[in-house]
Amino acid sequence: MTKQVKWGVLGNAEIARVCVIPAIQKSRNGMVHGFATRSPKNARQTVTDNNIHHVYSTYDDLLADQDIDAVYIPLPNHLHHPWTLKALQAGKHVLCEKPLACDEAEAQEMVDAAAAAGLLLMEGMMYRFHPRSQSIKQTVTKGEIGRVSLVRSAFCYKMDEELLASGNNARLKPEMGGGALLDVGCYSVSVARWYMGAEPTELQAQAVYHSSGVDMHLVASLRFPENGLATLEASFISSMQQTYSVVGSEGAIELPHDAFIPWEKDAVFSMRGKDQEVGKKHVTPGADEYLLMVEHFSDAVLAKTELTMPPEESIRNMRVLDGLAKAAKTGETIKL
Repeated sequence: MTKQVKWGVLGNAEIARVCVIPAIQKSRNGMVHGFATRSPKNARQTVTDNNIHHVYSTYDDLLADQDIDAVYIPLPNHLHHPWTLKALQAGKHVLCEKPLACDEAEAQEMVDAAAAAGLLLMEGMMYRFHPRSQSIKQTVTKGEIGRVSLVRSAFCYKMDEELLASGNNARLKPEMGGGALLDVGCYSVSVARWYMGAEPTELQAQAVYHSSGVDMHLVASLRFPENGLATLEASFISSMQQTYSVVGSEGAIELPHDAFIPWEKDAVFSMRGKDQEVGKKHVTPGADEYLLMVEHFSDAVLAKTELTMPPEESIRNMRVLDGLAKAAKTGETIKL
């Protein structure tokens, strides 16, 4: 029988309950061995629904479980750094929710610690594992839309007015790594860099700030080598936007508003020639990108493959996020 990776999960966050724990339990090469939550009573449904047998009331107790091979960390942003370091010190591979850290320096320390321990660390950028994303990447890489000159991306949603007024949410607290840029703008930075196949050289941004100090509405532009440009939008105060376009010299690829999270329904994109007003629709059969992500990570833990998204990629993403945050605050053009 093929060895399965035994996972531990730190915390009862919604992303863990709804997406990642079920994905691990459905996976061909992993299982949730342990689950840690500081409120076990509130997590009974999660434990029951997913048939989890080992429940811990502290994260440290889970990390002390010698049977656990890998840990998934869905904690608030400011806890990614310390708990990743603790998990690595305990000898666990780590899949950490996005963004990997609150800044580049934290990310670098996490990546260095993983390398020193000989353990795997990966950021949970699940969209890259969806077959639609992979198909678009192959299309772009093959030059089917010519040289990429522009990537547009938006990930926005409307936060509840009472929640915005109270500020009682981790996404609205600067000390917890809050803000729209880190929460959802990280996807747009990632997608621009991925399809451009390069790192930006100049950054500009403008933002609207919450009374707490975090950005709650941000637009930005990125300049890439060879005259490539990208724009992104991230917001807590606009209607839902979840899309991107990749524009080349010979055509364009456009996605509907499920670009990063299409769930398991059929996923579509359209591709237009350079002079076409209406593009051809391409359909990718439904897939669970969280399942594909955890199976890939488990395969890497089992030494069956190498990570397609190594942690150094996350350091580069954090560098751009840091620069955009500074650009928005200062009004300066930030050169990387």
